[in-house]
Amino acid sequence: MTCAYVTMPGTRDYNEDSLLCIEGALGRLFVVADGLGGHGKGEVASAIAIQTFKESFERAVAPAETFIPETIMAAQYNILQEQQTRRAASEMRTTCVALLVSGGVCRVGHVGDTRAYTFYKNKTYTRTIDHSVPQMLVMSGDIKEKEIRGHPDRNRLMRVMGTKWDSPRYELSEDIPMDQCRAFLLCSDGFWELCLEKRMLAWQKKSKNAEEWLRRLTDEVEKNGRGKDMDNYTAIAVMP
Repeated sequence: MTCAYVTMPGTRDYNEDSLLCIEGALGRLFVVADGLGGHGKGEVASAIAIQTFKESFERAVAPAETFIPETIMAAQYNILQEQQTRRAASEMRTTCVALLVSGGVCRVGHVGDTRAYTFYKNKTYTRTIDHSVPQMLVMSGDIKEKEIRGHPDRNRLMRVMGTKWDSPRYELSEDIPMDQCRAFLLCSDGFWELCLEKRMLAWQKKSKNAEEWLRRLTDEVEKNGRGKDMDNYTAIAVMP
């Protein structure tokens, strides 16, 4: 299994994204968090989420089946505690997506619009569903999937970490056997909004490893973002 990652500020003053690639007793863990709030506060929230995942993974206190949901809840708690300390409740939030590869099975959990893609047999096999207003409009049939990227409400999120939850707000994907996975891509919205799924798949088919694939994708993002107000963008590419 090869992996590669990139995280860049785009045209912004701060890079509020964070990521994690780690291997341990549970298997291999990949996480991307996209901080929200501006002025560096979102960076704190995303860093807390990543640090919580790292520490939990290194302790391996949870079985693989419950690791992601339990860790998301722990990260949510830690972010809320830090908000109280800094008195920055409205400026310290983050999205998050996590992929755990363990025992021949892939498990994905997410909050917000940071995505995880699975590619298999020359097609997009699975994609996490954004917790956003445009995604809700797609599900209700008001707009088409391809209209999400340019929608005026694309940045309006329905779920994030760092707001109080009455009940768990994360979403878990169905387990995916490793023999049904050709490649994975975890990425913040600043990445996927500038790279269509068909391009992700086309470059994956032409790449020998994750590093080459991600380099091609990053070139695509940079090309499509040239002359625009580019958001922070972060991605992890994984090829078994």
